[in-house]
Amino acid sequence: MFDIYRKVPKDLTQPTYTGAIISVCCCLFIIFLFLSELTGFITTEIVNELYVDDPDKDSGGKIDVNLNVSLPNLHCDLVGLDIQDEMGRHEVGHIDNSMKIPLRNGDGCRFEGRFSINKVPGNFHVSTHSATAQPENPDMTHVIHKLTFGDTLQAHNVHGAFNALGGAERLASNPLASHDYILKIVPTVFENMKGKHQYSYQYTVANKEYVAYSHTGRIIPAIWFRYDLSPITVKYTERRQPLYRFITTICAIIGGTFTVAGILDSCIFTASEAWKKIQLGKMQ
Repeated sequence: MFDIYRKVPKDLTQPTYTGAIISVCCCLFIIFLFLSELTGFITTEIVNELYVDDPDKDSGGKIDVNLNVSLPNLHCDLVGLDIQDEMGRHEVGHIDNSMKIPLRNGDGCRFEGRFSINKVPGNFHVSTHSATAQPENPDMTHVIHKLTFGDTLQAHNVHGAFNALGGAERLASNPLASHDYILKIVPTVFENMKGKHQYSYQYTVANKEYVAYSHTGRIIPAIWFRYDLSPITVKYTERRQPLYRFITTICAIIGGTFTVAGILDSCIFTASEAWKKIQLGKMQ
């Protein structure tokens, strides 16, 4: 008496070709939707959010910077990195964790460096300021291979402006011109499935080119990177669809498909029987 799934004897049912076609199509449709949902369940998704905070409080107020730039017409002895900020830091000729690679038989130079900056507005620039003797006509045409801040995110499905200046080149510009790159740095956090956090920084960039003169009237060009930090933090969270939601969706797919298919089969069968009765009436 408690069985809500009453069985109908097989000899009281009537199979039809239409019902067979609908049943096959129904099963194929269920399989297709099941595979689609299974793919979505296995694949992780990235959810992003914005909030106001300093995400990496354990960094000591520092940001790691990776810079890789080529100056094809400036000797390595003349190339140097200078760092300044609003906390009073003023460092000329920074050499820690940096490397200069000669290009074009020594006529050019590729500068690669890893250094840290304070989390306050400031700048760092590639120039000849630290050289023992200033050249007459320093050529600041360049190619920026890489400029990144913070960690490199180990996530293939997170797309952002983490290396916005990568590939930028100013080889056709005025050799004596200075170049200003104005950067707006945005803190970025990535949280993977295991809850591990990685801290990186995206940035937007604007640039201008101009000829700068020193107090003696000489032209001393440089490549400036002037930066400021955004108070907004972007957080990317890696997630996977919960198991209960996957099961609920599969049940809805199977139940809904069989219900709609049953209604469709019933309508077709009823219409077919009515048509047969009409034909029999005409024959009589």
